[in-house]
Order: sequence, then structure tokens, then C-alpha cells
Amino acid sequence: MRKVKKPVFFIVVAVIVLIGYLTFFGIHSQYGDTRNSYIKGVDEIRWGIDIRGGVNATFEPADGYNASESNMDAAKSVIEQRLVSLNITDSEVYVDYNNKRVVVEFPWQAGDTSFDPEAAVKELGETAILSFKKGQEDINGETILTGDQVTKAEATIQQNENNTTENVVSLEFDNAGKEAFAQATTELAGSGYISIYMDEDCISAPSVNAAITDGKCIIEGDFTYDSAKALADKINAGSLPFKLEATSTDIISPTLGTGALNAMLIAGVIAFALICLYMIFIYKLAGAVASIALVGQVVCTIAAISGFLPSIESFTLTIPGIAGIILAVGMGVDANVVSFERIKEELNNGKTLNGAIEVGYKRAWSAVFDSNITVVFVAVILMGAFGPTDSLFAKMLNFIFFAFGASTAGTIYSLGYTLLVGIILNFVFGIFASRLMLSSLSKFKCFKNPRLYGGAKHE
Repeated sequence: MRKVKKPVFFIVVAVIVLIGYLTFFGIHSQYGDTRNSYIKGVDEIRWGIDIRGGVNATFEPADGYNASESNMDAAKSVIEQRLVSLNITDSEVYVDYNNKRVVVEFPWQAGDTSFDPEAAVKELGETAILSFKKGQEDINGETILTGDQVTKAEATIQQNENNTTENVVSLEFDNAGKEAFAQATTELAGSGYISIYMDEDCISAPSVNAAITDGKCIIEGDFTYDSAKALADKINAGSLPFKLEATSTDIISPTLGTGALNAMLIAGVIAFALICLYMIFIYKLAGAVASIALVGQVVCTIAAISGFLPSIESFTLTIPGIAGIILAVGMGVDANVVSFERIKEELNNGKTLNGAIEVGYKRAWSAVFDSNITVVFVAVILMGAFGPTDSLFAKMLNFIFFAFGASTAGTIYSLGYTLLVGIILNFVFGIFASRLMLSSLSKFKCFKNPRLYGGAKHE
């Protein structure tokens, strides 16, 4: 770290301030009633049922459909996947087999001032059967393939013939779908149309100009990015085996009561300020650097929860999730304390300031790494045991948890997520960023006094 220059401290602080501003306020544009988010702010975090409340809905088979238990299980699975695709992990979906009902509980949408629970419930119950048919908007046309043959759907932006951009949904087919689509487009090339239906609604009816044999397709339409992503999410989640209709929709009050969120936030800010003051009092300049690093850790954790980028859904934050943030901050304080104590020892043993900082961090690394990596293991296990069954960690740990059945206990999943993100950021800020800032400040003449770093002697 001897090569760290004086401006590095200011660069790191500027980056933290910039990320903090973007995280809390975001970047948005407003066109009439339409609000586009380029960078998400904290107002777009989705809060769990325990903090903000949510919706309880009961679904039953529509049109008198006589659903079997396996049909009901399939419907439950699809609804769970639709919720997960929206990054709603604090939800409960269970089946009442005797009365042929699916009961769903999920939290309010982020920015809930305009959230329409009835529309959200209706969307969950839609069959979402995707089909490609020959002909121009002809629902009775010959079916070429269905959504079951789609392996991937994704909302993307493409440039059209007028050199402007438009939101589209790109699809990739499996081998059978690729063959069927290639055969149909070869037959219709130059003179035909293919209509694309979602349930009974035609969402696009493009003309076929040439054979498409690569197993890929673009759905064009009057899409916003959000509507294109919603369509892609439905296709990826799969179609319901039968249509569901909502027989009741109720509002769930937050378990903590109104105003509890603001009280928690105020208490958190006060506690964080006291921690920073304590660090500064004990470790002086090094404590101030640690406080800045902790701010960066918290800010980036919040960014990871909100999604930050518009293409990433907000994570559902619950009370245990907030506990995960607090635990990670505690680990961050511990990492800085261990490092500063090592620096203090080196200074009191007669090392120069630069040498003490370099050796101190090296000696602290193994202890910090050991304590943090064990927490990473705990967070991964929590996310694997209590998260969506198709998540990365659930698949990794399936050989352990397969016997316990599927679980989507979002409150605990939120704890694992915030804890994992916080610990990873602890390595970034508590070790790397704080070391950069401290090494940079040590180059200034006014900050060369070892007492500012906990030492008892001057160089």
C-alpha cells in the first residue's frame, strides 16, 4: 500500500457519497403519469408483510373446473414461481384440497401509493398460456408451438427500422420448438403471418419475411419495459393448468403496526451514529475512516436490496432482513477493530506509520477472514433452506434439504440475503476501502502523528 497517493481518500469518499445519493434518491424521469426509473431509490424497496402489510387472496378453479390434487399442486407451484420471478420472497402459498382453493399472501408492491391489489391478484390467477398460430390475428389458426417449448424469455431493447429503440420480449425455443418454428416460418416466408397469443389476447402478429431457423424469436408490441418484463416473467414461470378466479381479496395489516417502520429507521440511525462516535473516540482518525467505510457498507447493502438498476427487481425486506443488516454492520465494526488493534501494536513496537498500517492489516486479515467466512456459510445455508426451491443455493444444498420438502419462508430468506450481502461488502469496505483511505491519509503531514492511529509514540 506504499503506492497509495493522497487523492485516493477523496476518491473513495466521493464514490461512497455518489452511490449513497443514487441509492437514496435514484434517477427518474416523469412523462405524464408514467415514471421511468434509471436508478432505483429507497422508495422502491418492497417491504415484507410484517413491516408494511400486504394482500391475502383466495383462488378457486374458474368455470366449474374439477381440479385434482395434482392440478392444485401444479397451480400452487406456478403461482410461487410467478411471485419469485417478481423477487417477492416473503409470501405464503398453500392449498386447501377439500375446498379446492389456493390461498396466497404477499406484501404490497414497492411505491405502494399506486399499487392496485386487485390487478396484482388477477395477474397471479391468469393462465398465461402462450401460443403461436398461423394467420393474422386468427385465434382459430393452426397452433405452431406453445409456451411449454420456450426455454427462456427476456425483456430487451432493440433498434427498429426507424432507428429508434423499442421494448421487446426475446424468446428461445427448445429443440422441438426450434424445429416447429423453422418449419412454419419456411412455409409462410414472404406471404404469411404468425399471431402470438397470451391466453385469448393477441399480443403481436408479425409478418414472416424469411425462415427463422436459429430457435429464437422476438415479440414486438406496444410495450413499456415493465410490461415487457411482466410478459417475460409470465412465460418463464409457466402457464397454469387451468384458470383461477379470485373469490376473495383482503388487506393484511402489518404485524408491527402503523409507524413501526419509521421508528425502526430512527432507532437504527441513532444506534449507527453512536457506534461511529464510539469508534472515533477510541481510535480517533482510524475510527473516522472506519465510520466512512461502514456508511459505504450500509449504502451498498440498501442498493442491493432496492435492486438499484431498473432491470433488477427489488428484494423483499423483512424484520429478520433488517436484523441481517445490523449483524453485518457489527461484523464490519469487528473487522475494523481487529485491524486497528494490530496497527496500534505495531506502532507501539516502534514501526513507522506506513509500516504499521501495512503490517497491521496483513496480520488482521486471517482473523477477519475466518470470522466472516463462517457467517457466509450460515447465510448460504439460510438462503438454501428457506428460499425458493429453484434458487442457486437451494439447488446446491438439495442433497441436504430435499427430505424436508419445499419451503419459501421469505422472512428467513431475507435474513440470509442481507447477511450475505453485508459480509461480502464488509470485505470490500471494512478491509479494502478502509485500508486505502487510511494509507492515503497517512501521506499528509498533519496526519502523521501516530497518536491519531492509537499509537503512543511519534515517528
